[in-house]
Amino acid sequence: MIAPRRTEERAEGRLLRTAAFDLTRKLSRINWFFVLLVVVLGGVGALSLYSATGSIDPYATRQLVRFAAGFALMLAIALVDIRLIARLAWPFYAIALVLLALVLKFGSVGLGAERWLSIGGIAVQPSEFMKVALVLALAHWFHRASWERVGNPFFLLPPLIAILAPVALILKEPNLGTALIVAALGGTIFFAAGVRLWKFALVLVLGGLAAPIAYAHLHGYQKQRILTFLNPARDPLGAGYNIIQAKIALGSGGLWGQGLMHASQGRLDFLPEKETDFIFTLFAEQFGFVGSLALIVLLGLIVFMAGAIALSSRHQFGRVVAFGLGMNFFLYVFVNLAMVMGLIPVGGVPLPLVSYGGSALLTTMAAFGILLSVHLHRDADFTPKREAGSL
Repeated sequence: MIAPRRTEERAEGRLLRTAAFDLTRKLSRINWFFVLLVVVLGGVGALSLYSATGSIDPYATRQLVRFAAGFALMLAIALVDIRLIARLAWPFYAIALVLLALVLKFGSVGLGAERWLSIGGIAVQPSEFMKVALVLALAHWFHRASWERVGNPFFLLPPLIAILAPVALILKEPNLGTALIVAALGGTIFFAAGVRLWKFALVLVLGGLAAPIAYAHLHGYQKQRILTFLNPARDPLGAGYNIIQAKIALGSGGLWGQGLMHASQGRLDFLPEKETDFIFTLFAEQFGFVGSLALIVLLGLIVFMAGAIALSSRHQFGRVVAFGLGMNFFLYVFVNLAMVMGLIPVGGVPLPLVSYGGSALLTTMAAFGILLSVHLHRDADFTPKREAGSL
């Protein structure tokens, strides 16, 4: 009885040592430079939220707790085999789609739209989850498709429906800005998969022709945002107030900024939504053009690293996923910065890991985890295994 027990203990010990060795090997192969960039950006976000109120409570503390949870989630996902993530792509998409549908019936209203769903007392925004789910689902659809198959219009019909379904649900909330981002994200995946350029040109022409009809069906506040974008001075104390104050804050920062906690627009509460959508203007007022440029370079490095991870992947699924998630992050950044600078109409799009928020932060960290998994498993073999005895 003793010998078999010792044999079992030795076998268990070998298994534990093997598991520990595999874990150590995986951790050593993680792209730690990318992780460092994420940590620095999270620190910038916490510092900006601290300066928004002059206190670590409530925003900075909550943001740090969420970032810590997101950091653990990111590393956990990074260690998951990318092939398992691929198998879960469509189930994840289905769950996100169901959550979007539930928002329309049980969602909480905020800023004139039903965007949040309460799950276990925690408010979540399913549209944020859908962005990652859509990238995974489309990457799974295209990852074994040949050039000829991608050129077949019937082959493109299911992924097109997969894009239009969440876009329609998000428009119903209504949330025009997020719907456009989801549509643009789906379009970038089609581009990465090799869809012919003339099809994109056709969509753009049809979209341009349909623009007047679409404008006629916009809600009143959406039309107001477009008119305010074209001429903020038409209602400086009403609809144009936010963007006017944001531009004042950007200009008052000058070259070097007014210094931490010395932003006049933010300190005197002239700056609207300074802890969420307009946090970049608060940062720019404090750290000026030089600080703003440094933050933009940091954000650009993350986008660049996502592109580098895409190029390093030897399988199509990883390339499309990394490209799509990098583009998702870029769209977040571009839309937010363009919005606060008055280059596009104002919409509720946060600056990732800098703006205060829960759903967007955790979704972004999960996306970063998938990016790290793509890098870690860039040599994974997606070839289907043949059954024994098959030719």
